[in-house]
Amino acid sequence: MMTTTKILPASCYEIRPPFLFRWEDSQHAHVLLYPEGIVKLNATGGEILQRCDGKTSVAELIDQLALSYNASDVDTIRNGVLNFLEVSHGKGWIRVKA
Repeated sequence: MMTTTKILPASCYEIRPPFLFRWEDSQHAHVLLYPEGIVKLNATGGEILQRCDGKTSVAELIDQLALSYNASDVDTIRNGVLNFLEVSHGKGWIRVKA
């Protein structure tokens, strides 16, 4: 049974070791590298994880993306970001910055 983590607006996330987040020219995408392989991210996933720097709160991340995408429907952005962060946390890609 998988447990879900409540993503809080004030929380700041960071990429969890041993994962390495970077742009990969050969993939034309942001990727997460780890000892067993590679995860190729879509453009939105890359934009979200790029902001998981341990300093940017979830609320700030949502605001930045809404501005970047010139979104009139911030709720759609918020829901997508929260869902992606929950999945990323569940897969062990990110952790809350202590």
